[in-house]
Amino acid sequence: MFYHWLAPLQQIFSPLNLFRYITFRAAMAGATAIILTLVIGGPLTRLIRKLQLGQNIREEVPERHHQKAGTPTMGGVLMIVSVVVGVLLFGDLTNRAIQLGLGVVVLLGLLGLWDDYVKVRGGRARGINKRTKLLFQFVVALGVGVVLYFFPPDPAINTKTNFLFLKNIVIDFGVFYIPLVMLVLVGSSNAVNFSDGLDGLASGLLAVAFASYAVLCYVSGHSKIAQYLNIQYVPVSGEMTVFCFALTGACLGFLWFNAYPAEIFMGDTGSLPLGGALGLAAIVSKHELLLPIVGGMFVLEAGSVLLQIIVYHSTGGRRLFRMAPLHHHYELLGWAEPKIVARFMIMAVLFGMVALATLKVR
Repeated sequence: MFYHWLAPLQQIFSPLNLFRYITFRAAMAGATAIILTLVIGGPLTRLIRKLQLGQNIREEVPERHHQKAGTPTMGGVLMIVSVVVGVLLFGDLTNRAIQLGLGVVVLLGLLGLWDDYVKVRGGRARGINKRTKLLFQFVVALGVGVVLYFFPPDPAINTKTNFLFLKNIVIDFGVFYIPLVMLVLVGSSNAVNFSDGLDGLASGLLAVAFASYAVLCYVSGHSKIAQYLNIQYVPVSGEMTVFCFALTGACLGFLWFNAYPAEIFMGDTGSLPLGGALGLAAIVSKHELLLPIVGGMFVLEAGSVLLQIIVYHSTGGRRLFRMAPLHHHYELLGWAEPKIVARFMIMAVLFGMVALATLKVR
């Protein structure tokens, strides 16, 4: 809203010209999300504890996790509110990508809230039916795909994406673009969900991933930089920098309360919408193929679950890991929880650097 209200007044008061710049508004959106999270995080945690909305712990997780039973959950509400407020204040609300981003965060947030509520009040540690959850995710992803395919911000590039490593080469998915959008959104949403198993892990990894995509969105939305790097210029992508920085700020602010020992968990209320938002950033910036690199730790976490299932069923009960997802494997090897989180975050930063380096390799 500040962009629409204050930027036109620059001729009257020249410092308001700052609101024209994406970099300034992105920084302010991130700072707003951090401050808002810190301000309302404590009262929200106390309210959730008073309402007895505590986490139910599944029987199969490592023993040390059972002492976390009753820790307030649904902390994703805090993150969603911070992101939405930051984007509403500093984003260009006429931008199609911003509109889709807010829609994805809110809709998947409602799905996660429903799932967490069933876990807490319904006494079902696994939440709502998996098929129901996936159906809702696919419906949201289908809506995004339909909008981007039939009402594209830029018809000339709506079904195209950048190819890794080789310059001046793009891939046109044509009619398969909608399935691609659905795969990216649903896949990223669930991959983040797998990583939400240790104090501070998912929020820390997401902060790194969103910061990486903030850079990718900015360079894709800057005509001169995009031309210099030989990547597709995507006009609406620049504004997604504001969205990504708001998400980064919300994750960092939440980490204040979620770091070991966690005072509150984000739950599916946070992991599902933030994972979907990460996928949307990849789609809008036309760097979908970089998502497995930027989100390398999420891929490893989700991949460990898939490999564990394949090996278990193909060998008649043998296990590849002591427990999946991957962070539980290292727990059972004796690693302390803060050490696992710190090392996974270091690897996430490394993955982000590699992804950004591919821009110049092209």
